[in-house]
Amino acid sequence: MKTIKLKRLDLKMFNSFRIIILILFFLMQNLHAADFYKALQDAYLSNPELNAERENISVSKEDLKISKSEFLPSVTITGTKSEATTKKLTDRDGTNATITDVDTETQTVTIEQKVFQGLGGKADLDKSKIGINLSKAKLLKKEQEVILSAAEAFTGVILANKKFKINKENLDLLERQVETDQNRLESGIITLADLAQSESSLAGAQAQFINSQNDLVTAKLLYEKIIGPLNDIESLSEDVNIEFDIPTSLQNAIQISKGNNPDLTIAKLEYDQSEKDVKIALSEFSPSATISAKSSKSDDFSSSYDEREQETVSAEISWPIFQGGKNSASLERSKNLQNRKQLLLDNAVRTNETSVASAWSKFQSSDSLLSSVRSQVKAAEIAHEGITVEYETGLGRTTLDVIQSNTILLTARINLANSERNLLLSQLELLKSVGFLNAKYLQIIK
Repeated sequence: MKTIKLKRLDLKMFNSFRIIILILFFLMQNLHAADFYKALQDAYLSNPELNAERENISVSKEDLKISKSEFLPSVTITGTKSEATTKKLTDRDGTNATITDVDTETQTVTIEQKVFQGLGGKADLDKSKIGINLSKAKLLKKEQEVILSAAEAFTGVILANKKFKINKENLDLLERQVETDQNRLESGIITLADLAQSESSLAGAQAQFINSQNDLVTAKLLYEKIIGPLNDIESLSEDVNIEFDIPTSLQNAIQISKGNNPDLTIAKLEYDQSEKDVKIALSEFSPSATISAKSSKSDDFSSSYDEREQETVSAEISWPIFQGGKNSASLERSKNLQNRKQLLLDNAVRTNETSVASAWSKFQSSDSLLSSVRSQVKAAEIAHEGITVEYETGLGRTTLDVIQSNTILLTARINLANSERNLLLSQLELLKSVGFLNAKYLQIIK
C-alpha cells in the first residue's frame, strides 16, 4: 500500500510539474512575442517619417479652418495720422508770408461678407475635408510601411545571429574534423587526400563564418536605424514563431482590402479632390458678390478744428468676362488632372486584387515550405549523426561522406531559419495588403 501511495504521489507531482512546465512555456512564448512587439512599438513611436505624417494631419486641419474662414465675415480696423506744414514765404504783391498747418486723424472700421463665390468656396471647403481623410490614409500607409520595416529589421537580426551561430558551430566541428583526420592520417587509417578534403571544407567554413559576422553587423545597423539602439543581440528572443489573426481565405482578404487598403483609399480620395478642383476652376467663370459696411471718423486738429463721421454700406458684384484665357486654361488643367486621377484609381483597384492574391499565395507557400524544411532538418540530423558514428567506428564511411552530410545539415538549418522568418513576414505582408498592418489591429499600443 505504501508503494501504491508513493506512485500516486509521484504521478501527482509529475502532473504538477507538467503544469508548471506548460505555464513557463506559455510565459516564454509571451516573452518572445513581447520582444517582437516592443521593437514594433519603438519604431511606431519614434520613426521620423511617421511623425512627419502625423504632423501633416495637423496641417490638413488648419487648411480646413482656412477654407471655413472664407464663409465668415472679415473685420478690418485702420487708422491714419497725418501732419503737414505749408509755408508761403512771399506773394507777388509783397504781402507777408503765410503758414498753413494740417493735423488729422482718421479711424475706420470695415466689415465685409462674401454672399456668393460661384460655388468655388463650397468646393474648396469640401476639398479640405477630404484632405483630412487623405492625410489619415497616408499616415496609415506610412504606419504599415514602418511596422513591416521594423519586423524585417528585427527578424533580420535574429536570422543573422542564427546563421552566425550555425556557422560558428560548423567551423568548430570542421576544426575538430581536421584534427581527427590528422591523427587518423598518422595512424594510416585515411589518406592525405582525405585530410585535404577536410582542410578544404574548413577553409570554406572560415569564409562563411566571416561573411556571417559581416551580415550580423549589417543587420544590427539596420535594426538601430529603424527601431533604435541594440546593446545586446543575445537579449532578443530567437523564437519568431508568432501567429497573427489573418483573413481566412483569399476572397475574404480581397473583400477586406477594398475598404481598408490605404493605397486604394488614397487613390479614391485624390480622385474626389480632383472633382472639387474642377468645380473650383469653374467658379472662376461665375460672378461673386460681397456686402460691406464701413464706418469712419476723422478729426482735424489744425488751426480750424473739424470733426467728421461717415458710414457707408455697399454691395459689390464682380463677374470676370475675360482674363486672357487664364480661367479656361485652369479649367482644362483641372479636367486633365481629374482624368489622370481616374486612371490611377482604376489601376489601384486592379493592383489591389493582384497584391492581395500575391501576398496570400506567398503566405500559403511559406507555411507549406516551413513544414517541409522542418522535416528536412530532422532527417539531416539523423543522417549526419549516423554517418559520423559509422565514420568514427570504421564502418566504411569516408571523410567525404561526413563532410557532405554536414553540409546538408548546415544548409537545412539555415533554410529552416530563413523559412521561419519568411512565414512571419508573409503573414505581415498579407495584413499589409488588406490594410490591417497597423498599431491598433496588432495591439502594439494600448
